[in-house]
Amino acid sequence: MSVQERKQRERADRERLIVATARELAEQQGWDAVTTRRLAERIEYSQPVLYSHFRGKREIIGAVALEGAAEMASAVRAAASAADGPRTRVTALARTYLEFAERNPAVYDAMFRLDGGLAFAHEDTPEPLKDAFAALLESLGEVAGDGVHPALFTEVFWAALHGLATLTRAGRLPPQETGRRVELLVDRLAAL
Repeated sequence: MSVQERKQRERADRERLIVATARELAEQQGWDAVTTRRLAERIEYSQPVLYSHFRGKREIIGAVALEGAAEMASAVRAAASAADGPRTRVTALARTYLEFAERNPAVYDAMFRLDGGLAFAHEDTPEPLKDAFAALLESLGEVAGDGVHPALFTEVFWAALHGLATLTRAGRLPPQETGRRVELLVDRLAAL
């Protein structure tokens, strides 16, 4: 291995460590607790080393969001592929999405609530975000209904899931009714 390859590998390892540490700290104490000073202390590197990877907290949030989008896409695809039939696939997708949001609140915030400097629904949208939407579209497109554009239906269904996730987490909706809400959403929105 060349010196250049070793340095690139070490840099990538440091970057993964920064993102993992930020994510862990945010999940434990919230995003307000994630500061460059605190991250530098936890990873045992100086703040200038941290800044050589990320210009600040906004970029770190963006990196966590991209990682979360890849994880969510993988989870949604796995749940949908294990289900038999369109209704079961859409129900599995919805439950998996809501479970992801519940299990990873700081990551979910990085993806959809906080400013990570990422463009959504644009030409320059990062690939992990496009792929997360594609993971939803793969199952939802087939149940959009006649005359309904699959991507538009996916956006509406995604918005409904996001609303359920956000309102449940905020204590505005009782969590014990989540299953019934998913069933209602699937029954009323999807053309099955």
